[in-house]
Amino acid sequence: MNGESPALQVKDLYKSFDKGGRTLEVLRGADLVVRSGERLAIMGQSGSGKSTFLHLVGTLDRPTSGRIWIGSQEISTRSARELDSLRNRHIG
Repeated sequence: MNGESPALQVKDLYKSFDKGGRTLEVLRGADLVVRSGERLAIMGQSGSGKSTFLHLVGTLDRPTSGRIWIGSQEISTRSARELDSLRNRHIG
């Protein structure tokens, strides 16, 4: 490792939704590190949380808990305006 921060890092990521008085836990403690130049595939059964995970790391939704870094920037606590700008400049 050359000391660079990861391109994407996810630590202890949780996401749940309220569904008719029940809590639906979609992600429970997800961790991921992706280095610059790496490629990966996110695979799983229907309903396993793939799209939810991508919405979270793509700054389209906020986690219930956990932390997300894009490069050296932690995005978990950024304002909606900051996330819009980050998504416009670096993601989409």
